[in-house]
Amino acid sequence: MPVTTDIVATYRAPGRVISRLLAAGQREDRALVILVAACAVMFVAQWPRLSRISYLTGEDLQMLLAGSLFGLLFIMPLVLYFVAWLSRAVVWIFGGRTTGYSARLALFWALLAASPLVLFWGLVAGFIGQGGQLTAVGLLWLVIFLWFWIAGLRQAGWKEKKE
Repeated sequence: MPVTTDIVATYRAPGRVISRLLAAGQREDRALVILVAACAVMFVAQWPRLSRISYLTGEDLQMLLAGSLFGLLFIMPLVLYFVAWLSRAVVWIFGGRTTGYSARLALFWALLAASPLVLFWGLVAGFIGQGGQLTAVGLLWLVIFLWFWIAGLRQAGWKEKKE
């Protein structure tokens, strides 16, 4: 299925989509592409906010974009691999049996599937700025992301226990 169709399907049944992705076999290249795509969307979502900061403060927009690019496309993937490793350890502590790959895929897919809300957050940050609206959209993104991630981890842990 196309990625956009899977993203829409994740909002209806996140466990089913993760199950389908895991059934396709362990492909680390697929997980890495999902992660890089999620980080790239997060980078694009920063543009309106950084443009607003540049306009209001007089800072160089190119420098702000370069810092965001470095952080989101080079540093963030390393951090997320570590977070996925920690989440696998937590799942194992609570009795779930998941692989490192399925824990990574659950986290990376949750980030990509929640990316439309990150883009919306970026627009709110760029056009409205700080305030209740930005906080509400950020909180909505966090709740949706956690829902996708936890549902993915539960499905991955259950799938591994069943097999």
